[in-house]
Amino acid sequence: MPPYKKRIKSNELKALCSLNARMELSSKDKQRYAYLEKGYEGELFFDRLTSKLQNDLYILDDLCLEHNNSVFQIDTLIISQHTIYPYEVKNYEGDYRYESGSFYPKLSNDEIKNPLDQLKRSKALLRPLLKNLGFQLPIEGYVTFVNPCFTLYQAPLGEPIIHPTQLNALMKKLNEIPSKLMNRHKMLADQLISMHQTKSPYTRFPSYTFNQLEKGLICAKCLSLISFIEDQRRIVCKSCGYEETVDSAVLRSVEELVLLFPDIKITTNEVFEWCNVIESKKQICRILKQNYTMKGFGKWTYYE
Repeated sequence: MPPYKKRIKSNELKALCSLNARMELSSKDKQRYAYLEKGYEGELFFDRLTSKLQNDLYILDDLCLEHNNSVFQIDTLIISQHTIYPYEVKNYEGDYRYESGSFYPKLSNDEIKNPLDQLKRSKALLRPLLKNLGFQLPIEGYVTFVNPCFTLYQAPLGEPIIHPTQLNALMKKLNEIPSKLMNRHKMLADQLISMHQTKSPYTRFPSYTFNQLEKGLICAKCLSLISFIEDQRRIVCKSCGYEETVDSAVLRSVEELVLLFPDIKITTNEVFEWCNVIESKKQICRILKQNYTMKGFGKWTYYE
């Protein structure tokens, strides 16, 4: 079953992917990048499991909602006929322990953020939000650990935790829930999607300038920087062999430029400098004209 709302990579993660290829990130930013990337991979893994569900359900991936000036995120929300299921997906790897209501790496006393508290907060904010929308369906949420190399010692039996070995049983349970969705469920799903905030207040970008970033095209597959191409019609990554048309690569680079510099005006000169490896400004100009709306005139021309 395809999700009713698909997951997309966050702007923060996309920006860090780009910056990691174009500059030397600080150790703190590298840790943040690795954390977000690993979390995203875990969410995609969970998405692959839920995509195989055949039951009558609405699956909403990656919701960022606000209630009473408090923003909260839900990794996956599943709407059935009688129950709402929010899932906090974690891709932790290695050995952890649960002790006195807190989570720790097994051999460390450095407490980590408690995912059960995150789930509890999300449910506490989701419940009145649903009530305001006219829905008082019960909420049954879980913290879902998806990495097969994760072990939680002293795991409390009474807490809403799904271990990696229980994922198949969870999918079986979701497939067998009596559920027949009606128009009101679709209205709820549509309302939640319309309330989704694309700009999260938790987003943090490193500091950088246009001049300090290395120029070139970034491979869409391995994310390495391409600083030389032999063919001006197609690009072959020297690192992984991935092939792409120049037009496609330039358009991705324009999106990347807008993401990193949202106030910039997209001009032929800016994109030519940013892409670096394209020999002809005329080629850049053609690509921009074919895919964007031209504004201004002469040397003041830019694209939107």
